[in-house]
Amino acid sequence: MITAGGWEDQATPERFARYCEHATRYLGDLIGGACTLNEPNLPLLLTKSGIMAPPNKQQPASWWSAAARALDIEPARLAPFFFAGSERAVETCLAAHQRAVDAIKSGPGEFPVGLTLALQDIQAGPGGEAMAGQMRREINDIYLENLRSDDFVGVQAYSRIRFGPEGLLPPEAGVELTQMHYEFWPEALEATVRYAIDMTGIPVIVTENGLSTTDDTRRVEYIRRALQGVANCLQDGLDVRGYTYWSAFDNFEWIMGYRPTFGLIAVDRETQQRTIKPSARWLGAVAKANGL
Repeated sequence: MITAGGWEDQATPERFARYCEHATRYLGDLIGGACTLNEPNLPLLLTKSGIMAPPNKQQPASWWSAAARALDIEPARLAPFFFAGSERAVETCLAAHQRAVDAIKSGPGEFPVGLTLALQDIQAGPGGEAMAGQMRREINDIYLENLRSDDFVGVQAYSRIRFGPEGLLPPEAGVELTQMHYEFWPEALEATVRYAIDMTGIPVIVTENGLSTTDDTRRVEYIRRALQGVANCLQDGLDVRGYTYWSAFDNFEWIMGYRPTFGLIAVDRETQQRTIKPSARWLGAVAKANGL
């Protein structure tokens, strides 16, 4: 698929649908829920907020050219999923999602189907109302508006980002930051759940939410406040179907490697020994009690 133009190629939705149909044919009666695509809006989030250069700025880089040579295609035709932020790529992802939903539902099993989105709590700093509104439309709404016929939307939220009239604002002086260098802001979960439901009118499953830190007491506090936000939504009658902490184990965090520790369970990378953290026992007690 990637050698034919990846997530900008018009044939990608059909190819992806065939893959989903094949997987569902053999596994459908074992599936409890399906997410077709994971965070397809992440490239837009990273480029629109200025965290990552857009694909046309990445193409001159030596690693991009090397990847294109390895695949024997022109650099301009290389469109991997992580960089699928062009207008054409967005259209391709949305079409692939819809084709995948139809393919999955044509197979065995009866289970909800949706996709997940990386949703930041986008806020306006002084004079930034117009810019924040524009970022919501370009990063979130373009996807949310196309999900209204789905069974659910997966909300993956960690923090907030603030915009001024000229663009992204840095965290305010003195605020607590995570190992990922963004703000400790568990209230982002309630805000994004409410926004997703307001935009789509469909149920939400919190498919990712968590904290990267070496201080497990801060992890407990983060989860407590995030879950309180979910409880607030439920008390207001919003349809939130579940909450999944990210992640069970300290994980490999892509370009940041093993340094950020999100896990409820620590992993010693030398011995592979697992150690249950107090935050895991705390969350387990919440689950057993079915409430805070």
